[in-house]
Order: sequence, then structure tokens, then C-alpha cells
Amino acid sequence: MTATEPKKLEIKTDDGVCPAHVHGADGATRPGVLLFPDAGSVRPALDEVASRLAALGYVVLLPHIFYRAGEYAPFDPMTVFTNPPERERLMTLVRSLDLASAMRDAGHFIRTLREQPGVAPGPLGAFGYCIGGRLTLATAGTYASEIGAAAVIHGGGIANDAPDSPHLAASKIKASLYFSIADEDQSCTPEQQGKLVTALAEAHVQFTVDHFKGRKHGFAVKDFPVYDAAAHDTHWSRIVELFHASLRAA
Repeated sequence: MTATEPKKLEIKTDDGVCPAHVHGADGATRPGVLLFPDAGSVRPALDEVASRLAALGYVVLLPHIFYRAGEYAPFDPMTVFTNPPERERLMTLVRSLDLASAMRDAGHFIRTLREQPGVAPGPLGAFGYCIGGRLTLATAGTYASEIGAAAVIHGGGIANDAPDSPHLAASKIKASLYFSIADEDQSCTPEQQGKLVTALAEAHVQFTVDHFKGRKHGFAVKDFPVYDAAAHDTHWSRIVELFHASLRAA
């Protein structure tokens, strides 16, 4: 599938102006969904994801989460992790985004999504890949009254030892959650998974986890070399089921 041409926005935040793409805002009443990109940020592969969900009857907002860095050369997802200088450049960008700033941004993203033509007044969805998965889970805890369903796809750092780890806000989450986890993912180890599941269960959060054996971090994004078509199809069907059940029934 080829992504449809998105509407381009500039979102005013506390720290500047964040470019964003919107898919599906044609005025028809439909649920809104916030898509947090991975470390590669906004690019054709993520626009395709947003466009595909919009075609199923959603308005999807895709923000450039690293806008504070200004203009920078795009990364090649096929080679960035095997090229040490490029990998370090990417990781420096990832480390530059602290969770407190990202959550302030998320409030502006939610406001902007609500303002799009046709977005239904009920709960919003959220999903994200890699660092975007971490931001998705944090948003579900920080803006619990807004988010009705959230999907975390090979999310990194979602249950770490930091005092602001997203799993620590489990008691605030009202959304139904879905997690896609690769078993060869050092950013979401079995120990971290244990912390996550324990926190969610103790908080009585409704959640589902899919473990993908033999898959690596990044398996669900088509422009990464570790992309796996079968695992991708499974995770996508789960996202669609989650949003149809939790957002369209609201």
C-alpha cells in the first residue's frame, strides 16, 4: 500500500513548533489516533502506517517528535544500526528527548488531534514503535482521561529503573493496552517485561501481550532490515482489533 498525501501541520508547543502529518481528516466523524514514530521519525514508512489506519476509518496524527533538533539529515533505516557514526548520531537524538518534555508535547498533540475536522469526541487511540512505544505508554498514563486504547510495538525503555519509567504510572491508566514484543530485543528484556506485567496486573489494567520468537527489535516497520512480514501482519491485526473494540464502541 502506498501512503496517501497527508495534510501537513505545524503544532505550537512549549518549546517551539512541531511539524506533523495528518491522515484521514476529511470531515467525516471518526475516532482520532495519535501515532508516535520510532527513532527514524516521520518518513514514508510511517506515513504508510498512518494512511493505512486512516483508510479503516480513523483520523491519525503523526508528529515529528525530534523537532527540537531542528533540521538534520535523514537516517537510512536499512544501514543506520550497522554504521557506527550514524548509529551514534541516531542515539544522540533519542537521548535528547526527555520524557517530561515529550509528555508536554503529547498534550499539544492531543489538543491538535481533537481540533481536526470530524474527530469524534470520545476516547482517542495511541500507538507507537520503538521510542514511540515508550511515549505511547507514558501518554496513556499521563493523559488517562483522553486515551481509550494504546498499542506499544517493540517499545524500548517501557519498564526501566528510572524514576519516570512509564510502567510506574500503571495505576493511572484507563486504556486497554496491547504490546508486541520481540524476544531478541535488549531494550525490553525478560526482566523488564516482568516489571511491566506485574505493574499492569496489580493496577488491574486490561492488556494483551504478543511475544514474537526469533524476531528482533524493529520487526514491524517495513523499511528496517529486520522487518518480518508475518509478525507485522499479526501485530497489525491486533492494533485494528483493539481500536475497533475500544474506540468505535465508545
